[in-house]
Amino acid sequence: MGGSLKAQNPDSAVVSLKPIIETTQPKQQGCHRFRPVAYAIPALMLTYGIVSLENHELVKLNHKVKEEVWEEGTQRSARLDDYIQYSPAVAVYALNLAGVKGKNNFRDRSMIYAMSNLFAYSMVYPLKKFTHELRPDGSSYESFPSGHTAEAFLSAEFLRQEYKDVSPWYGMAGYTVAAATGFLRVYNNKHWLSDVVAGAGIGIASAKLAYYVYPYIQKKIFRKTRAHAFIMPYYEGTQGGFSMVYSFH
Repeated sequence: MGGSLKAQNPDSAVVSLKPIIETTQPKQQGCHRFRPVAYAIPALMLTYGIVSLENHELVKLNHKVKEEVWEEGTQRSARLDDYIQYSPAVAVYALNLAGVKGKNNFRDRSMIYAMSNLFAYSMVYPLKKFTHELRPDGSSYESFPSGHTAEAFLSAEFLRQEYKDVSPWYGMAGYTVAAATGFLRVYNNKHWLSDVVAGAGIGIASAKLAYYVYPYIQKKIFRKTRAHAFIMPYYEGTQGGFSMVYSFH
């Protein structure tokens, strides 16, 4: 690293100097306090979905929304929802590559995203099997809740959490895409309104829970690992400069 230094004595031996700069990884953040109010809205969304399975008025609302959105024989499927459900999460990595730094480094945000998905699908798939709800198009009995919508809102909350301190517009953009995903699930006649609402609640809650739990896991897994970076000046013969040593212990 750095440029060359002119030597005043060509026959000088190699001179090693003490590190002039030492950097270490930032200290792990403390575990934040659990706030039940943060889960109130996703809990209400999931509750609405569950109640709608048996409530006559809410079932009627599902069919009314279907009639409004889906006009038999006049619409084509728009399979965009198979792809845009992941786009808020992809945006997190794209923004980091573009130099817009988020809340966490690559390792931590990747583990949080993986945990979010683990929490979400540990709820989505058992509920699909347990409720045995017929899809609006009659294709299967896996309508409740919407997995696509859960993934979309999980990704949107992931984007919001990573960039809420940079700009609230990132989170708003993510939630706009998530809402579009939910709408397309109804438009494509794959889910009832209540399936989408419940899926959104699961997705949001899963991401929030991952951000709450991860600091505890991080503390257990990485507490004995410390990384140090040393910037060392060197001088050898007629050449001099700086070198960096990066070590773990």
